[in-house]
Amino acid sequence: MSKVILSMNNVSKSYLTSGSEKLMVLDSIDLTIFAGDLVGLTAPSGAGKSTLLHVCGLLDTCDGGIINFLGKDIQDESDITRTLMRRRDIGFIYQFHHLLPEFSALENIMLPQLINGAKNQQASDRATELLNLVGLENRATHRPSQLSGGEQQRVAFCRAVANSPKLLLADEPTGNLDERTSDTVFEALLSLVEGTDMAALIATHNEGLAKKMNKRISLKSGKLFSD
Repeated sequence: MSKVILSMNNVSKSYLTSGSEKLMVLDSIDLTIFAGDLVGLTAPSGAGKSTLLHVCGLLDTCDGGIINFLGKDIQDESDITRTLMRRRDIGFIYQFHHLLPEFSALENIMLPQLINGAKNQQASDRATELLNLVGLENRATHRPSQLSGGEQQRVAFCRAVANSPKLLLADEPTGNLDERTSDTVFEALLSLVEGTDMAALIATHNEGLAKKMNKRISLKSGKLFSD
């Protein structure tokens, strides 16, 4: 039986509007993600998919319910513990790459590993391996300004998985990519998920991409549905 990476039980999240009214973004949702899962999340704009990703990624807290990550209830953990878990076990990819402009592609992928305690050669070898995986081995020394938008996003993908996270969270990761490049990034992601114990939750408006996931969920009016 596959290992449970993340489980959410009866989780709710709300915000106060400018009129001091409560806006329920996540309404008593349940979600279980297993190792090897590639979960596609679809939702209308403004429905709360980014909020869900932030709660799953320990960037935000919930109002109520239970969140278990890697066998540990985390809703009452300290900020320091949550930060360490994010750094070690969670990877993030956003629609905009946010690469550091003064560093090369290789160095951008090395940085999170060095922060996590890896030796320089170990980090370089891992970064090279990942660049090869996404077809950018000949762009390792190029800075972001010398890369196309698709190439920059592939580097961001490599950076997100550099520390071999248990959970990868992506918010519209192929939103700026053409169809061919999107397919390249997805195939690399699929290869990593299938070859490790990693799980991925990917929010996307791309129906073609969502259909390639082995599970699909949708968020509507604060409720989570399995498709």
